[in-house]
Formats: sequence, C-alpha cells, structure tokens
Amino acid sequence: MKKLTIALFAAGLLLMGQTVYAQDSTKQTTEAVVVDSSDADMSIEEMIGNEDMAELAEMAAEDIGMHQELKNKFIEGDPRYMSLVAIVLIIGLALCIERIIYLTRSEVNTKKLLSDIEKKVESSDVEGAKTICRNTRGPVASVCYQGLMHINESAEDIERSIISYGTVLTSRLERGCSWIKLCIAIAPSLGFLGTVIGMVMAFDQIQAEGDISPTIVAEGMKVALITTIFGIIVALILQVFYNFVNSRIDRLTTQMEEGAINLMDIFAKVKAKSEK
Repeated sequence: MKKLTIALFAAGLLLMGQTVYAQDSTKQTTEAVVVDSSDADMSIEEMIGNEDMAELAEMAAEDIGMHQELKNKFIEGDPRYMSLVAIVLIIGLALCIERIIYLTRSEVNTKKLLSDIEKKVESSDVEGAKTICRNTRGPVASVCYQGLMHINESAEDIERSIISYGTVLTSRLERGCSWIKLCIAIAPSLGFLGTVIGMVMAFDQIQAEGDISPTIVAEGMKVALITTIFGIIVALILQVFYNFVNSRIDRLTTQMEEGAINLMDIFAKVKAKSEK
C-alpha cells in the first residue's frame, strides 16, 4: 500500500510538470506566432532563409532511414528475384532460432545433476537416481539415465550402451543443421542467378534498341549487382547463426562426454565400496 501511494504521488508530480511545460510551450508559441502585418506577405523561403531550407531538406532526406533505403533497393533489384532471397533468409533464421531455443533449453547444471545422482546411487536408491534423470531435461540427463538402466552390467557394456545412445542424442542436437547449411549455400546462388538474369536482360535490351547505351546496360547491371549483394549478405547472416548453433552443440556434446565419464567413475566407486 505504501509503494502504491508513493507511485501515485510521483505520477501526480509528473503530470503537474507536464501540464506546466505544456502551458509554457503554448505561451512561447503564441508569442512567436504574433508578427507584424507587413511580414504576412513574405514567402516561406524569405522568412526561413535559403540556407535553413537546405538544412531542412537534408534533415528530411536523412529521416527516410535504413528501412526505406533497403525497401528501395529491394524494389530496384526486382522483387521477383529478391523475394526468393528473402524467403531463404526467413526460413534460415526460423531454423536457427528453433535450434538455439532447443539447445538453450537442453543445457543443465551438470555438476549438480551428477552430485544428486551420486548421492542416490551411494544410498542404493537407483530408482531415485532414475527419477532425477527423468525429471531433468537435456541430453546429459538422458545419458545418465541410460547408464543407470545398465548399472548391474559390466563396465564395458555400460560404456558401449552410453556411447551408442550418445550418438543418437548428438544426431538429435544436429537436427535441422543440414537445412541451415542448405540455406547458406542457396542464398548466394540465388544472388548469382539474379546476376545472370540481369545480364541477360541488359543484352536483350541492347538487342532490341540496336545500340549500346549506358542507360540500357545500367538497368540490367543494377539488378544483377543488387541481387548478388543481398544473396551474399543473407549467407553471411545465416553463417553467423550457424556457427553459434554449432558452438552450442559442441558445448552440449562435451557436457555429455564429461557426464558419461563421471557417471562411470561413480559406478566404479560404488562397486569398490560394495566389494569391501
């Protein structure tokens, strides 16, 4: 209740400040608008000045922004070919984001997980250790669960089972990466396709006009170069995301290997204690 009162009081002060500022601004605007009647017939250029008009025009041009510039280049590069590059970018980013979310959710605190499993195994509560693995997401917990399933077998059989199941989990982690690589390869290829088509358009126009004009050649060359640039940019963007995904996969694979090694050490320690 106290926090709510303070928040309402602060909001009231802010509202009062805005009201006073609005009144002052209105007053200043009214004073600035009042001019002599002799100045009423002056043009805007004469009142502002040519230099100020040039600065305003430059500021207006800058306000177009990068988004409008990209839109213009997209249209100049012929939407028929640029749309294909854009579709590849969207599909590639969707695959990358899906993999990043999946891999991020698969990461767990490996040390804590193995510590909990070790406590359960030392107290001969194998089912409790399995329950911990089932309730923990990620490939590390799955590898540990696979080892606990064969805890009564020999060390060689346990290791063989863990390695085989680890291969399956690694393939799950890499699911969709081949499609990302395909998008990386397709994007510049589509750009080069636009380049070839743009060159063909230029030569067709030269043939139709019967004369080599810089204007005719420039139009086709522009389409060619813009599509190539966008194709390479898309490939570079997807390559960065792909490398990030690969780094996450390598990290999880390393955690799986460390978890398997530590789990085998836990089994060996427990068996040594039981034999004594």
